[in-house]
Amino acid sequence: MDNAITAFFDERKAAWLKKNVKASMSDVDIKEKEQECEQVFALKNWLPNAASRAGQMSISTHPCTFSHPSARKNKNGYASSVIAKSKQANDGFLRSGNVNIAADALGNAAALDVYKFLTLEMADGEKLLTHFEQDSQLAKALVERADGVDYTSLKQGFLAMTTSDGESLTSSKIKQIYFPVHPQREQVVNKEVGEYKVKEDESDGDAYHQLSVLTASGMVFELRKRLDAMRFGDEVKEARDCKKNNLFHQGYREIYDLTTIGYGGTKPQNISVLNNQNGGKAHLLMSMPPKLKRRDIHFPSVNFFTQSVRYSACAQQFRALHALYSKDHNNMHVRAQRDNYYESIIHYIIDIMWLVRGVEEEQYTSETSHLSKAQTTWLCKEGRAQRETTDDWLDEICRDISQFLFHGYDKVLGKKAIKLGKAEYQHMQDRVLAMKEALR
Repeated sequence: MDNAITAFFDERKAAWLKKNVKASMSDVDIKEKEQECEQVFALKNWLPNAASRAGQMSISTHPCTFSHPSARKNKNGYASSVIAKSKQANDGFLRSGNVNIAADALGNAAALDVYKFLTLEMADGEKLLTHFEQDSQLAKALVERADGVDYTSLKQGFLAMTTSDGESLTSSKIKQIYFPVHPQREQVVNKEVGEYKVKEDESDGDAYHQLSVLTASGMVFELRKRLDAMRFGDEVKEARDCKKNNLFHQGYREIYDLTTIGYGGTKPQNISVLNNQNGGKAHLLMSMPPKLKRRDIHFPSVNFFTQSVRYSACAQQFRALHALYSKDHNNMHVRAQRDNYYESIIHYIIDIMWLVRGVEEEQYTSETSHLSKAQTTWLCKEGRAQRETTDDWLDEICRDISQFLFHGYDKVLGKKAIKLGKAEYQHMQDRVLAMKEALR
């Protein structure tokens, strides 16, 4: 026999003897128990008994009991066992077929030993159940060792774990989705997500697939296996010790905000085999929506002077200018104070310019931007070289700033504003040109 089969029976025998042999027994009683153990696990006795119990377990890739512990049995019978046989494809999706995972099983926990027996991995890498399905020499040789056992009936008993009576049944305890499908296009529905049946709508002839949304338990516990290896593996422990002792290490990865979910309560074996093997515990990754970062500064998409700077931000300076314009006298002190207010507004524009440049890398996209060529050169990283070597773009920016000064006064003061002439506009432009190097 294959070494895996021999090890399986040795383990079973050891467990049986540990349970049935007591320390108070005499040598004769112990010898009788050992002989009884050999009889129980003799192939001619154990194999037929296991084949008769195999139908109590159902292999499934998407067990219905994860949706509800009582979903397997209802008034219509047992919910159909789903075995997804999806093809592998490099389509970028995390789905059955693209992940190499073991199939799960559900049913009577008393038949768990039969499931473990049929899922033993042989020397050639195939499961024992696969050998029975393919009528391999290994399966036939195993049955030949059990004198008087019929191979055909034994095989049918074992394969009952993977076959159904042909009728597709679901349960009301599983989440149901009625998906409308055109009658001529029924083949496009993916059966992998669960068993379904077609319901005809007599009003207009449309068809519906009743989909039972099921849990891919193999993927659930493969995720737990990988997360546990990432969090508690030997290399991770070594890295954490190095961090604690201030020693050099390549580092390790950490997964935050995990949630552990339990299936089956105190009886995880009632859910599935994989669930029982993992103590009924699985990990859930964080699935909260992303936290949106508040943007105090927005990169302009059309015009910097209408989207990024505001006249109201300079209201104090414009009102102070109005007080100066309203004075009857005009001297060097009044003119110097006026120029200080102009420069203060220009400095405000320069400060916003630097803030906008700071968010350009994460907010600016050339495909959606409608900025003028001059403003693109002025604000974007791609125009840095041109800013340092040319001045033609800067002339347009200076004109825009001068217009901001000229029109901002009218906007803030409204009807109280004094009408300014061309000479004052030219003076504003001169003050901007005097500070143009700060605009690069």
